[in-house]
Amino acid sequence: MGRALEPLVVGRVIGDVLEPFVPTMKMEVTYNNNKHVRNGAEFFPSQVGTKPRVEIPGADLRTFFTLVMTDPDVPGPSDPYLKEHLHWIVTDIPGTTDATFGREVVSYEVPRPSIGIHRYVFVLFQQNRRQSPVNPPSSRDHFCVRDFAAQNDLGLPVAAVFFNAQRETAARRR
Repeated sequence: MGRALEPLVVGRVIGDVLEPFVPTMKMEVTYNNNKHVRNGAEFFPSQVGTKPRVEIPGADLRTFFTLVMTDPDVPGPSDPYLKEHLHWIVTDIPGTTDATFGREVVSYEVPRPSIGIHRYVFVLFQQNRRQSPVNPPSSRDHFCVRDFAAQNDLGLPVAAVFFNAQRETAARRR
């Protein structure tokens, strides 16, 4: 496995969320214009409260992509019985642009981990064609990226990145 996949394997994204794949595209995820998501980076929920900018540099403008964001650790990493929890789906993102040019199928939900450290995974798929309408799932809980990809003929991902977040403790007053 290549060096690009190593953090995804160590972070158990490969296995828990995705099958092994070969990254073929670059995906840049940035919160608040300066907080870049790197595999395994730690963020507080207050740092990821607004929708991130997700860019796909270097892709052909005639190529379209689907972006999925999911949390495989709900309600907690030691017993994730609601996994995966869906946070966002955007389809029909033209290459060389960002997710704002796509069609938001499921609106962005702010990460709010309540127990333990959660992984938040962004997965990018290259579409075979401009997407036919994707129906949003009936629930955000029990979502499965693998099943979603199979149902929508997306194949294996072309890029993925994840960050970790945990609940912020309130400032203590004296």
